[in-house]
Amino acid sequence: MSNRPFAITLKPGTSLANLTGTWRTARPVYLHRLPPCNNACPAGENIQGWLFHAESGDYEQAWRILVENNPLPAVMGRVCYHPCEGACNRGQLDSSVGINSVERFLGDEAIKQGWKFDAPAAATGKRVLIVGAGPSGLSAAYHLTRMGHYVEIHEAGPLAGGMMRFGIPKYRLPREVLDAEVQRILDLGVTLKLNTRIENIEQSMKAGSFDAAFLAVGAHIAKRTYIPSGDAAHIVDAVSVLRSMEGEDKPMLGRRVVVYGGGNTAIDVARTAKRLGATEAIIVYRRTREKMPAHDFEVEEALQEGVMIKWLSTIKQAEEGSLTVERMELDEHGVPQPTGEFETMEADSLVLALGQDVDLSLLEGVDGLEIVNGTVQVSSNMMTGHPGIFAGGDMVPSERTVTVAVGHGKKAARHIDAYLCDTLYKPAPKHELAEYNKLNPWYYSDADKTVRPMLDVIRRQTSFDEVQGGLNETNALFEARRCLSCGNCFECDNCYGVCPDNAVIKLGPGKGFQFNYDYCKGCGLCVTECPCGAITMVPEET
Repeated sequence: MSNRPFAITLKPGTSLANLTGTWRTARPVYLHRLPPCNNACPAGENIQGWLFHAESGDYEQAWRILVENNPLPAVMGRVCYHPCEGACNRGQLDSSVGINSVERFLGDEAIKQGWKFDAPAAATGKRVLIVGAGPSGLSAAYHLTRMGHYVEIHEAGPLAGGMMRFGIPKYRLPREVLDAEVQRILDLGVTLKLNTRIENIEQSMKAGSFDAAFLAVGAHIAKRTYIPSGDAAHIVDAVSVLRSMEGEDKPMLGRRVVVYGGGNTAIDVARTAKRLGATEAIIVYRRTREKMPAHDFEVEEALQEGVMIKWLSTIKQAEEGSLTVERMELDEHGVPQPTGEFETMEADSLVLALGQDVDLSLLEGVDGLEIVNGTVQVSSNMMTGHPGIFAGGDMVPSERTVTVAVGHGKKAARHIDAYLCDTLYKPAPKHELAEYNKLNPWYYSDADKTVRPMLDVIRRQTSFDEVQGGLNETNALFEARRCLSCGNCFECDNCYGVCPDNAVIKLGPGKGFQFNYDYCKGCGLCVTECPCGAITMVPEET
């Protein structure tokens, strides 16, 4: 072997970093990937961003990052069905991060500490009318006010909150929590007019000199079905039952209550009936459990509390004190078919939980609107066919959850702001997804998800105390630290430590790293050893 040193002759103005010889065909590059939790959040929260501050114990900063997108974290920490956790990469390692638990902790901590939103931007002089003080309307009001616009909410009901108040029982969402987060939004300067029903949106906009409107009316009208019944049969709808729980006079359902339906509202009503003293609360559903639209954990909680569910059954007739129920069976395609086999059930009341519709009477006579299957059609910017009138939440085709509604409010606010400023809002392009196979989870030890405490079953059956508890500071901190920081560097120094060429340069705390390509041979060891997938190899230019 020759002892002569290896030498490369460079052309003037050329550095080693520009060479593409066989010794380096690709180079490492730092990048940001989109965490799957962020990608799955209907409210568009920067989940990884606020978890980063929570895991360092800076809870107020974590809360401030959180409320940049969602002004109702204490509410959402209780009622969101957390699709973010279903997408969490940690679920493939041991169990997903308890994102919803930490969100609730931050929301409760903000109420406890009295944290307030940052002051709004300078007033623009523009006026926006919002119809409905539910999650979508409140979210839009929050974001528009922070942008400097004057916002006025007209709410037909006696209290703000919409279906959060009149559709979600207190055992899931304590009213003091809802009231605190609503008040914080109003404290920004939002005007709320209760018991104010909009009869015609165009007339109301003209009368109030509003430059734009956001329609966020909730689905408060119960769907009905024809059930032959005697005059004395006690048949009520689920929406009315849950709504009456906000008043002083509680609904009289009797000792034997049957609920007809299979959604989350049916579950809520049955669990409410047990708390009101029903000895039997039975849900009748025409399909199987696998097809039930209610979330599985809510079904489990209801069963624990003594609610019974009669699967593959449909109600054919109601009389005073009894119901006639027909058994169904699945055909070869899995579709329920009647069998002609009937039974009689004793029942003091029948509650119909078959879905809800939105009252669209305020839109009568408005030009350009398109309504399909009881929902208002909107374009990608959330605007209806009538210029200046936007819509979201239950009013548009979408999944009807609080989280989706909050996301609609934020999205609409951004497009309304652009409309008022005669510009177009263009969201930043999304980064590529940080998939599990991009990570190196070898560096993480097993740490199972913290389970939130539950109220004992006896108290759950006899009171409206909150069923699910929250995390304390110790286990909230632990849970936040389970985050893998998918796709984004958290400065663990792995790349710096494993590089055999000393090609990684530390830029200082919070500034990350960069590569010195004059030293880098392109071995890719840094990519292999990066825990969070924040480095990739790109082909060298030829």
